[in-house]
Amino acid sequence: MAKTAQQPVLVIMGVSGSGKSTVAGLLAGRLGWDLAEGDDLHPEANVAKMQAGHALSDEDRWPWLGLIADWIKERTAAGKPGIITCSALKKRYRDVLRGEGVVFVFLQGSKDRISDRLASRHGHFMPAALLESQFDALEVPTEDENHISLCVSASPAEEADEIVDRLGFEAQTVPTPHMLGGAA
Repeated sequence: MAKTAQQPVLVIMGVSGSGKSTVAGLLAGRLGWDLAEGDDLHPEANVAKMQAGHALSDEDRWPWLGLIADWIKERTAAGKPGIITCSALKKRYRDVLRGEGVVFVFLQGSKDRISDRLASRHGHFMPAALLESQFDALEVPTEDENHISLCVSASPAEEADEIVDRLGFEAQTVPTPHMLGGAA
């Protein structure tokens, strides 16, 4: 049996408020790929700590990163594509997640732009007050990491389109009534 090409797993990364969840959701819909929200994998203690306005330590993050790495490995082992969100702020965090077929998509923006986005976001456990700590921790991906960087200056839909184009993916065609034999 011929070996099939490894399907990619995209890690949509960046500081809180960069649009990871929105862009990942759009990408998953366009590509028809599995999607996981990395924030949903945080242990309750991490969520409580962030809700209280305290930044996570590396020790807080390791178990969470392990769960994200497990999700990635399940897909790559099965040859299935997928998309997961994760801040992945430091190179050593990305080292835990990296592997064959893993592509980091870094959504980057200025502190002012991201702060404006956070101010308009409601219902998320990550308070805007922790944004400074995220920028302090951020280590921009380097040339030796399999990544693309994207400035968060466009709409999330345009950003998703750019990611699809830059990575050479083909978006799924959503059937219209005409394509299904119905009236157009």
